[in-house]
Amino acid sequence: MFLHSVNLWNLAFYALMVFMATLGLWDVFFGFEENKCSMSYMFEYPEYQKIELPKKLAKRYPAYELYLYGEGSYAEEHKVLPLTGIPVLFLPGNAGSYKQVRSIGSIALRKAEDIDFKYHFDFFSVNFNGELVALYGGSLQKQTKFVHECIKTILKLYKGQEFAPKSVAIIGHSMGGLVARALLTLKNFKHDLINLLVTQATPHVAPVMPLDRFITDFYMTVNNYWILNARHINLTTLSVAGGFRDYQVRSGLTFLPKLSDHTSALSVVSSAVPKTWVSTDHLSIVWCKQLQLTTVRAFFDLIDADTKQITQNPKKKLSVLNHHFIRHPAKHFEENPSIISDLTGTSMWVPVKVSKWTYVAYNDTNSWIFGCINSTSMCRQGVDLSWKAELLPTIKSLTLRLQDYPSLSHLVVYVPSIHGSKFVVDCEFFKKETRSIQLPVTHLFSFGLSSRKVILNTSGLFYNIELLNFGQIYQAFKISVVSKCSAVKEEITSIYKLHIPWSYEDSLTIAQVPSTTEIPVKLHIAQPENDSHVALLKMYTSSDCQYEVTVKTSFSQILGQVVRFHGGALPAYVISSILLAYGGQLYSLFSTGHCLEYATMLDKEAKPYKVDPFVIMIKFLLGYKWFKELWDMCLLPELDAIVLTSQSMCFPLVSLILFLFGTCTAYWGGLLSSTSVRLLSSLWLALKRPSELPKEIKIISPDLPILTIVLIIVSWTTCGAFAILLTYFYYMFKIVHLQASLTTFKNSQTVNPKHSRRSEKKSNHHKDPAVHPLRLSANDAEDSLRMHSTVMNLLTWIVLLSMPSLIYWLKNLRYYFKLNPDPCKPLAFILIPTMALLGNTYTVSVKSSKLLKTTSQFPLPLAVGVIAFGSAHLYRVPCFVFIPLLLHALCNFM
Repeated sequence: MFLHSVNLWNLAFYALMVFMATLGLWDVFFGFEENKCSMSYMFEYPEYQKIELPKKLAKRYPAYELYLYGEGSYAEEHKVLPLTGIPVLFLPGNAGSYKQVRSIGSIALRKAEDIDFKYHFDFFSVNFNGELVALYGGSLQKQTKFVHECIKTILKLYKGQEFAPKSVAIIGHSMGGLVARALLTLKNFKHDLINLLVTQATPHVAPVMPLDRFITDFYMTVNNYWILNARHINLTTLSVAGGFRDYQVRSGLTFLPKLSDHTSALSVVSSAVPKTWVSTDHLSIVWCKQLQLTTVRAFFDLIDADTKQITQNPKKKLSVLNHHFIRHPAKHFEENPSIISDLTGTSMWVPVKVSKWTYVAYNDTNSWIFGCINSTSMCRQGVDLSWKAELLPTIKSLTLRLQDYPSLSHLVVYVPSIHGSKFVVDCEFFKKETRSIQLPVTHLFSFGLSSRKVILNTSGLFYNIELLNFGQIYQAFKISVVSKCSAVKEEITSIYKLHIPWSYEDSLTIAQVPSTTEIPVKLHIAQPENDSHVALLKMYTSSDCQYEVTVKTSFSQILGQVVRFHGGALPAYVISSILLAYGGQLYSLFSTGHCLEYATMLDKEAKPYKVDPFVIMIKFLLGYKWFKELWDMCLLPELDAIVLTSQSMCFPLVSLILFLFGTCTAYWGGLLSSTSVRLLSSLWLALKRPSELPKEIKIISPDLPILTIVLIIVSWTTCGAFAILLTYFYYMFKIVHLQASLTTFKNSQTVNPKHSRRSEKKSNHHKDPAVHPLRLSANDAEDSLRMHSTVMNLLTWIVLLSMPSLIYWLKNLRYYFKLNPDPCKPLAFILIPTMALLGNTYTVSVKSSKLLKTTSQFPLPLAVGVIAFGSAHLYRVPCFVFIPLLLHALCNFM
């Protein structure tokens, strides 16, 4: 029945939308590099020593605990307090475990053993009981206050020690990083209790899924505080993102806001971190060996030799983090490096006067290139230029502009005579313009059918390919690099580095040449409006090879970007489409007396031109001061489209694409719902004797008030989402029962259908509902079933959006019987009686209502409201849904 109401063209369209959505989902969940992270292993059995908290604190937070990580002899020695090391506190994220501290804790312990425990770190970890704080924000403030108490408890463990710490370093994974930032918003919190904050895959900008107002309020409080108090916040903060492998938290959300006053914050993607160079997923970022080694090296370089604690010097902290996470010069960190070096000794002076030069040596050194100051014959003193080098996976690279060094007479490559591992020094002089090649990217709507390419014929070692017109998040390309080499006797490696100058999200591709290498190119952060830099493909090449670089648009990756950046808004577009179909059904009932099929109305009413123009018009008018003042006077919230624009997330046509995806999802969801009802009704008929259509329609049955009161009590005493779920089951039961009754009636019908339909229409037309009770005909039952199916589709999405708080409540049921605060309680109080009435509502009881016409007109503006205010704030969506449901229920009485 459902499929029959849709023509083949529409069915083909819905199938096409499924195919396009699948392409986008595939790119998000599978279209990335393989996991190249090495697993970090413990050398000894990990132990987690529970730190005893004050009784009042333990009673106030019964679900939370504090642990000290240790292994082997270290764990045994530190069972007797106090402690003597440097405290680091690990905060797990959404559904995270306190045991995730073991990777960095173990690596730091090995590093301390290597230096005979001259310095060592004590790693503490908080057990948040695996709370789902990314889905339910009601416990974020509670977690923040508990962490504050933990910090005070940790510092007390060092009392009486010679080098007792006065602050702790914090590593926060996922939402744990946001909780750490929220500490500064507490009234009694002293900022100097934290000396360093490192966050891993933390969504700082906005929640991944804004499913309740507690999450968005928490984000607003934290981000507003950091923006307004930027001048007074001296906390050095590092945010590390996982890159495209992390599909749970897209990397764009992890970048801390760039504030002119707050210069002690760094944000970087793991693929750009020196000595890491890999993308990590949301969980592997805490155990990825390459990244944890980098983090531990930075921690040890941050130690102040005088205090034996992490330095309080903000400049040094930022220098260390830049050294290890942004640009590594292939030298050990030095706080005050000696720039001028004496080059006297037994070194042999070998002058080289050619533009290209290669030398094979057998030992490497940290300081390897110097600039001679006013030397004529032999260099005796030089400037150490090695600090300007950049470490890459298989090479150290240094590019110098000679005009920047007018006082230098020679460039000296220092090669020690001691034998060691073999390495090759390649040097060349070139003009910048000969190695900078412009390559305009292909148009967004070329769909990969056209391409542009450049051929590198010269035998250089380095090229800059400028990717012109590339700077938006909706752009995505495939770059193919074909290398052809002549007379290659040994394996040659080329490195292709995608450099994004406006954010630290570079990625590297290592290729063995000759070969064909494909590089996916897309952005985490859009280019700022006032930024004129150009994205670059830096190619470190072999002089024996020629390279052909081709760029073309990747349609699947564009769809992936739509899903990645806007997939969270899809429920709003689905519900908007269902609301439009619902309004169409109500109007058809008012105008014709019959309710059309859900799929037919979805095809007829769910059109993007009914919604998008209004949102665009409102956004345009909000640019005028008078309209903005009127808007604020009406206490209306900020338009979601403006929020997305401020985050550089506005795609061209993205709302249209999402609306089409939403309509497609609404269609297939309706098909699944209809099929489920039919299957359940068949099961009902198989298990129980056949049901009959109700002879009399009673809107308020004797058991209805009792059921409503019981469900409201459940909502008040336990969890609003739980009561909504029970209401959903009750409503589904009513629909299944009606479907079973209609099936039974049709199977037993022996009268002429036309005569039966005519007599039913006649009897219903002359019947006064105020005098005679309403009777339900087969046609009315079918109409009612169609209407109920649409209402159930809306209710299904309300249940899905309320599920996170229900899951959170069930997970913490042993600690708290009542969810507090409860984001779904107000909604439940209104929805329960509304759905109880709708469960007993039939089209015959509302088609003559004076309120029906008005009710049929409400879904359209509400569908606009869902997109305008609910696409970036999903918790608002149910508020728009229950209004037409409530009016529909009131049609029984008016």
